[in-house]
Amino acid sequence: MSTISSLLIRRARILLPNGEFLIGDVQTQGQEIIQVAPEISFSEASEKIIDAEGLTLLPGVIDPQVHFREPGLEHKEDLFTASRACVKGGVTSFLEMPNTKPLTTTQTALDDKLQRAAQKCLVNFGFFIGATAENLPDLLTANPTPGIKIFMGSMHGPLLVDTEEKLEPIFARGKRLIAVHAENQARIDERKKEFAGISDPAIHSQIQDNETALLATKMALKLSKKYQRRLHILHTSTGDEAELLRQDKPSWVTAEVTPQHLLLNTSAYEKIGTLAQMNPPLKSAWDNDILWQALLDGVIDFIATDHAPHTLEEKAKGYPNTPSGMPGVETSLPLMLTQAIQGKCSVAQVSNWMSTAVAKGYGIPKKGAIAPGFDADLVLVDLDNYRPVLREELMTKCGWSPFEGWSLTGWPVVTIVGGEIVFNRGEFNSNVRGKAITFSVAT
Repeated sequence: MSTISSLLIRRARILLPNGEFLIGDVQTQGQEIIQVAPEISFSEASEKIIDAEGLTLLPGVIDPQVHFREPGLEHKEDLFTASRACVKGGVTSFLEMPNTKPLTTTQTALDDKLQRAAQKCLVNFGFFIGATAENLPDLLTANPTPGIKIFMGSMHGPLLVDTEEKLEPIFARGKRLIAVHAENQARIDERKKEFAGISDPAIHSQIQDNETALLATKMALKLSKKYQRRLHILHTSTGDEAELLRQDKPSWVTAEVTPQHLLLNTSAYEKIGTLAQMNPPLKSAWDNDILWQALLDGVIDFIATDHAPHTLEEKAKGYPNTPSGMPGVETSLPLMLTQAIQGKCSVAQVSNWMSTAVAKGYGIPKKGAIAPGFDADLVLVDLDNYRPVLREELMTKCGWSPFEGWSLTGWPVVTIVGGEIVFNRGEFNSNVRGKAITFSVAT
């Protein structure tokens, strides 16, 4: 008869739900945390012990926007390689987007992804259902899903839903969360003609300018308010949107920002060229500052990476033939913890933005805190030492990072998923499998 595995983490600096820290112990049994205390006695011969002295224990990161490319685009990434990148970065759960091949627009496609993830993923998983102009019945019934993803711009084919006429029926029916990529496609098309023939990738940020994002965010807010529909603004990229949300953000609306929109701007094109190309594009240093302030003030609720890998070969094709997107799950937590150590924010704020607030926003039960009864999804980080981002150490299949060479602290030392050690001081336990995430939000 198999016994339920237990784990004892000793002498860690534990982030408590109230934002304070306790030097102490955490005990897990099976998939749950059962005790948090200054000292817990060692009780069972079978209990695994982690000596965490000098390390900080945080809830595992929940990354609420990733593109893991399976099925159909596995040359860029797949669920196994992506989940290895996750655990190396302290990410214990992810929510993945529907622009795979086939598109995730039906229950059948959703079931296929869930089955693949159950077989391959070292971390917990959830998958968005993608909106088209035709699949409203699927949007009302598909389960389990964190919500409906709408591409208002920067998309081709059925997933582009870019007019009020097409958007309104989706907002009008059902109760589940709608997450929008807010860019105005008509303006993008217009500006592409205006700037045609320019091969400097920096022009990408002018084509898809601040107004492109602001127009779409205003439209999404208008429809959300009309139907009091739960709305989430994905990867807020401009100070203009942040200022709009500061003035006009109903209680049922949330917003996120990526580390790259906080820490990179258009100056990155000179240094890394098309590796800086993403949608929505990087903006100015002014936008960085306004987004930071909005995050600190709670106008922006949480952080996502928008991990969207492409191969170096694809990125070398020359603008405008290069795909937009960059990887992020391995670096997001150390990037943000480095900001905390440098005084930009606190460690507790980082953990809230990357775990607690995500769980709350998406109605994910028992995640996002270190307390008895919560899932044992945990990460031990080293806040005393700095290490550079090195291409040869990355787990993502695409093999590069826009933050290559950056010296960061807060790198994960141990990552625990469902009470199982899946990453430990550079070693992976590839036998661990995450679970499908459940959502308690209205459907």
